[in-house]
Amino acid sequence: MDINKTIKNLEKRGFIVSYFERGSEAADYVSKKVSGKTVGIGGSKTVEALGLYERLSENNEVFWHWKQKPVEEARKNAMNAQVYICSANAIAETGEIINIDGAGNRLAASIYDKEKVYFIAGVNKIAENYEKAVWRARNIASPLNARRFNTNTPCVNSGELKCFDCNSPERICNALLVLMNKMMNVDECEVVLINEDLGY
Repeated sequence: MDINKTIKNLEKRGFIVSYFERGSEAADYVSKKVSGKTVGIGGSKTVEALGLYERLSENNEVFWHWKQKPVEEARKNAMNAQVYICSANAIAETGEIINIDGAGNRLAASIYDKEKVYFIAGVNKIAENYEKAVWRARNIASPLNARRFNTNTPCVNSGELKCFDCNSPERICNALLVLMNKMMNVDECEVVLINEDLGY
């Protein structure tokens, strides 16, 4: 894993990049940068581990379907927020950001009509190239997320950590999004990298 190469290539693709040794430092940074905004959060064990929902709620109106009900209302409010925060299932050293989703709210909200989007990720999400990043998203992140939800899918039931490209009605990997560059309808897109293993 080459962090300097990753940062350089992300910046070439129009992303702002910040790097922190510890998650607590990253949480402090984001909390100071976001104030007086509506904030949406996509499903993320990384964001949860950093305690960002609680911290950002002190100075912002925050919407997160993991924390609020009804779930669909929270998702729609998050979609329409000024700032959106999520993680990535994989980041390639070549600069692509990969995410896989079941419902699509996280993917849709991260690519259109935002003042700012933050992708917050531990270095465990970094893969050597685009192909390996897609492989990681499909064969590591997605099966681990399916296990967390205890879905009735082969990646859970077989005990084997890999994607079976199944047709289960409980499948959570229905769409794959590749960010090749910063989206034109997002004012700023920042990747916050943390030198820790965080999330899946």
